[in-house]
Amino acid sequence: MQTQSSPVAGPDARAAVAAVDLVKVYGSGDTAVRALDGVTVGFDRGRFTAIMGPSGSGKSTLMHCLAGLDTATSGRVLLGGTDLTSQPDRVLTKARRERIGFVFQSFNLLPQLTAAANITLPLDLAGRRPDPALYDRLITALGLGGRLTHLPSELSGGQQQRVALARALVSRPEVVFADEPTGNLDSRSGAEVLRLLRDSVRDLGQTIVMVTHDPGAAAYADRVVLLADGRPAGEIHEPNAATVTEALHQLAAIR
Repeated sequence: MQTQSSPVAGPDARAAVAAVDLVKVYGSGDTAVRALDGVTVGFDRGRFTAIMGPSGSGKSTLMHCLAGLDTATSGRVLLGGTDLTSQPDRVLTKARRERIGFVFQSFNLLPQLTAAANITLPLDLAGRRPDPALYDRLITALGLGGRLTHLPSELSGGQQQRVALARALVSRPEVVFADEPTGNLDSRSGAEVLRLLRDSVRDLGQTIVMVTHDPGAAAYADRVVLLADGRPAGEIHEPNAATVTEALHQLAAIR
C-alpha cells in the first residue's frame, strides 16, 4: 500500500481530468494568497479518487478549477483532450452541462421542481433525453421510485442527495465532482451515498473525484490524493480510515 510519502502521479493517457502546473492566486500584492502552487495530478477514468488535506491546503480550489467553476491563474486543466483553461465562457458552460456532473454538500436542487424534474434538468437544458434504461437503473438503485413526484422540501436530506446523485449520473458525464457530499447527512445516509458513488464506478465505469475531510469517507475511494499548502503531498492507494488518518496527522505535524 502506498502512503503519503509516495509522489503524486502526473497525468497520462488514462486521465479523465488532469491539472498541469496549476497555480491559483487570490488577491494581489501583500494580501495575495497562493491557493494552488504548481499542482500537476491526473485522475484516471473509471476510478474513485478522494482529495484530502489540512484546512487551507487547496483541495476545494483544485476541484473547482478542475470542474471549470473557477479559473486558474496559470497552468492547464485538461478534460479528456480539451484544455479548459484556453476555452471561452460559452465552451466552459457547455462542458459543465454536458461533460461534467456535480454533487454538492448543499444538494443544489431547485425547490420548485419535483425530484424527477431535478434529475433530468441538465439534459433538458442541453435539449437531450435521458437513456431510459440508465434512468430506470438509477432510480431503482437509488430507491427513488416512490419519490419522483415529491418536491425537495418533501424529501429527507439523504433522499435529496440521492436525487442530486441521480442528476449527476444520468447524463453519463466524463467526470462527477463531489464536494463534501456527505457533509449535511447523518452517518447512515452518508454511508449510503458513499456506497452509491463507489457502485457507480464499479457498475457504470464512472469517474468520481471527491473532496472530503473525513477519513472514513475517503476509505470508499480507490485512491487518495493529498495536498498541503497548495502543493501535492503524496497519495494513498487502496486507502482505509486508519492509513488516511495517519497520513493527515503526519501532514499536520510537518506544517
